[in-house]
Amino acid sequence: MTSQRISQGFVITTAVAAAVLMLTACGPSQPQTQGTTTPGTNSASPSTTPASPGASQSPSSPGTTQAGPALCKAATLSAATDASGGGAAGSVYMKLNLTNTGTAPCLLKGYPGVSLTANADGAPIGAAATRDESTPVADVLLAPGQTGTAALRYTQAANYSDCTLTDAAGYRIYPPEDTASLFLPQPTSACSNANITLLSVGAFQPA
Repeated sequence: MTSQRISQGFVITTAVAAAVLMLTACGPSQPQTQGTTTPGTNSASPSTTPASPGASQSPSSPGTTQAGPALCKAATLSAATDASGGGAAGSVYMKLNLTNTGTAPCLLKGYPGVSLTANADGAPIGAAATRDESTPVADVLLAPGQTGTAALRYTQAANYSDCTLTDAAGYRIYPPEDTASLFLPQPTSACSNANITLLSVGAFQPA
């Protein structure tokens, strides 16, 4: 009886051992050795190479923009008129000439401000000159000693029956975009009425 139990126990033990061996043989294989992947090849690594500094963002060289000549100012100009333009229907046509008396070139561009005045320091008499836009505005570059000219028309004050005649000592002239003025002595008659316009002036052109 004892021999039979030992024999049965040996059979069971042998069967269990065989089953364990089979499960071990069918189990997962050993993990592979780590560290065989080449660094930087995964998709999460950035693919854009930084641009070399200074390739496309280099600052422009200072001083590459050169300023043009400054506008002509009253302090470096002289004024004169030339009445060779003649006259018609009670008007006198003349050239208003501004000459660069400075030592550097300057730009004369646009319309002068012109009015009649009682003296060099006096207030304007009547209305200031209106603009005659029949001649287009031009860039008039004046080297030292050169002259720019604008057409100036003066209408005789006596043509207006409602004119309050006043003696004018000459013309006050403002160069374009200047707040200082020149005085050109030229006695003539003016109308103190601000609603009567005796003067008109065009844009400066090369002389």
